[in-house]
Amino acid sequence: MFNASAQDKWDLRRCVEYALANNISVQQTDLQARLADVNQQQARWSQYPNADFSTNTGLQWGRSIDPTTNQFTSNQLLYQGYNLSAGVTVFNWHRIRNNIVAAGFSSDAAKMDVEKIKNDISLTVATYYLQVLLSYQQIAIAKTQMRQTFSQWDLVKKRVDAGAAPELEATTLEGQYFTDSSNYITAKATADQNLLQLKQVLNIDAGKAFDIAEPPVEQIPVEPILQLQPETVFQIAIHNQPAQKANLLRQQSLEASLRASRAAMYPTISVGGTLGTNFSSADKKVTGITVNGFTPSGDVVRLSGAEYLVYTPNVSVNQGKKTFSERWDGWGTQINNNFRQSLGLSIAVPINSGGNARFNYQRSKLDLKNAELTRSLADQTLKNDIYKAYYNASAALEKFNAAKKTYEVTQKAFEFAQKRYDLGLLNSYDYLISQNNMNRAQLDMTSAQFDYVFKMKVLEFYKGQGIKL
Repeated sequence: MFNASAQDKWDLRRCVEYALANNISVQQTDLQARLADVNQQQARWSQYPNADFSTNTGLQWGRSIDPTTNQFTSNQLLYQGYNLSAGVTVFNWHRIRNNIVAAGFSSDAAKMDVEKIKNDISLTVATYYLQVLLSYQQIAIAKTQMRQTFSQWDLVKKRVDAGAAPELEATTLEGQYFTDSSNYITAKATADQNLLQLKQVLNIDAGKAFDIAEPPVEQIPVEPILQLQPETVFQIAIHNQPAQKANLLRQQSLEASLRASRAAMYPTISVGGTLGTNFSSADKKVTGITVNGFTPSGDVVRLSGAEYLVYTPNVSVNQGKKTFSERWDGWGTQINNNFRQSLGLSIAVPINSGGNARFNYQRSKLDLKNAELTRSLADQTLKNDIYKAYYNASAALEKFNAAKKTYEVTQKAFEFAQKRYDLGLLNSYDYLISQNNMNRAQLDMTSAQFDYVFKMKVLEFYKGQGIKL
């Protein structure tokens, strides 16, 4: 949770860490990386045997088939069955293996996307951070100018009151003081706007107290530009930048996917087996037998020379309803007697399924070619960006050196003007022109210095050194 006070000033490192932890784009990219990791795990599991277990229990009535005898019956039956099936792909021309490899490269590429968005956010935070620092420097310069003008105005008013200077000089300085005051207010407003933009990047509530540390721009470490030659930086960046790594990994993923789609056009050999058993029980039981008499069967038995007719008893079977517990009698015996097993080998040969395998293979080749072109374009763009950053940094360095010389010259000119003004040898108009020239040169020098530092930091960023102030 955000917690800051007016005295709690954040340095760049803290701003970057907070942005990476709270920026929504970073969180969304991280979720995509987690999803790619799940896909990779699923691809790995596809190489293991498939196994399924099922069981069922129920009642059936009316004319139906007894699951233990496969005979039609009209009795109500209580039935139960168990089934375990398993299968494994023995060989499919390394299609599963290549799918695993492709998913692994895709997962690594997604992780590189996270690093890329983090780098982009870090660079954006550094940009706004430097803008706020520049605004603070401009406030300090405007405040110093305003104080200097007020001091001169106060001194001239005393001289006017003493009759030693014309009133026009006091009026001129008074107008300059209000102009300087307006510049000071404008600089503060600009700083507030820049600070608000930094809050937005950090996802901090606009109403929360927040401020940044102000490291002197002269103390910000900057690597010599001679050590940031564009070709050297490019050769480092092409191997270190997350975007380049992600493009390479995606190309490798598509190469593996191409091999997998080609394997889909060849036969697949699989082995599978099942284990199963079942139980059934009718809802009636025998409660007794009633003998209704005897009827001749038509057979004759000879005993001791005499013939005797054979009679068959005429009986009827008495049945009653089984209780629920009685219907489970013999469960173990049936489960054991009905136990069955199967083991088989299957070969699936793709002949024609609308050309899916063949056209998927062609699409995979085109996807790979597109990935190669995307990678080449990204590398070319990176090289152009690095050369552009180098030229911009070189120009910014020259501009800063020129602005520094200009400030030094105008500062000396103002010192001479100050001495002449104090001796009454220079009027207020010319004095103010000299002072404004110096202040404008100081502002230009400060802006050029921050512009130079930022552009050097961009070069250092491409070199893989991160953003450090």
